[in-house]
Amino acid sequence: MDKKNNLLITGGAGFIGSNLVEYFLQDERVGLVRVLDNLSNGYIENIQEFFDHPRFEFIEGDVRDYKTCLKACEGRSKISHQAALGSVPRSIENPMQSTEVNILGTVNLMYAAVQQNVERIILAFSSSTYGDHPDLPKVEENIGNPLSPYAVTKAAIEQFADVFGKTYGLNWVGLRYFNVFGPRQNPGNPYAAVIPIFSKAFLNNTECIINGDGETSRDFTYVKNVIQMNERTLFTTNKEALNNIYNTACNDQVTLNQLVKYLADITGNDAKVTYGPERPGDVRHSFADISKAQNLLGYNPEVLFQEGLESTVNWYKENL
Repeated sequence: MDKKNNLLITGGAGFIGSNLVEYFLQDERVGLVRVLDNLSNGYIENIQEFFDHPRFEFIEGDVRDYKTCLKACEGRSKISHQAALGSVPRSIENPMQSTEVNILGTVNLMYAAVQQNVERIILAFSSSTYGDHPDLPKVEENIGNPLSPYAVTKAAIEQFADVFGKTYGLNWVGLRYFNVFGPRQNPGNPYAAVIPIFSKAFLNNTECIINGDGETSRDFTYVKNVIQMNERTLFTTNKEALNNIYNTACNDQVTLNQLVKYLADITGNDAKVTYGPERPGDVRHSFADISKAQNLLGYNPEVLFQEGLESTVNWYKENL
């Protein structure tokens, strides 16, 4: 077993993080998989099945504590940094907490990575960084003004990553996630994303509230595609691909009105759909150009929206 491929996954008890843990424990190139999570936004149930795995290790701790980050980075050569406080509404309600976790936590981790001679760090960025830029599809080089405190935090860590690369020689890759969905995404979280909330509503025949007119669109991205991007960036031997930002999406556009039609077809149920006011801070349209990831990393989305939605709904049927 190659010790140089010991991996740290922050936020590994969360939705995306736990899917990454499951994948990399099956990857023979990876040595030990260590998770750092404070369980404020992740759930021990998401990683319980891995506790008996000989290559798995769990540290309950907070990225806001630098000493914890130093300990977590020890003996690791690669990091996938998923720990964050997502949600635009949450950042509007408590911008201080989002700023602490997303900015201070990331700076702590990157500096700890430098001190512990970590070879490479993959950073979870966000499509919210595009803000009010009108162009579609979204191209990495063209960003607008952020529309929420959450978007500001994600834009800030992009700047920090660039500076850490130039100042300390830290190799990094930033993945701008576009509305990731899939198994283990909790619909019960007060800041849950739209697909788990709507899936639960259709499965239970309860009310489904759309913010706005329903023509808001998103490039919904099934979690297996996010795993692929993490895998490709963690292991690429193309040096030109490092110290870069990539859209992590499917080059697809689905409106909320289309989403509820798909859910009606998949579940065979008709939830009551009502329309409410638009949410402050929301981007109207989100649609990614993925050619940069295709060209430099050989990325190709393996699960498109409808297939991913069906798999996700089936998971909720069995686990809710």
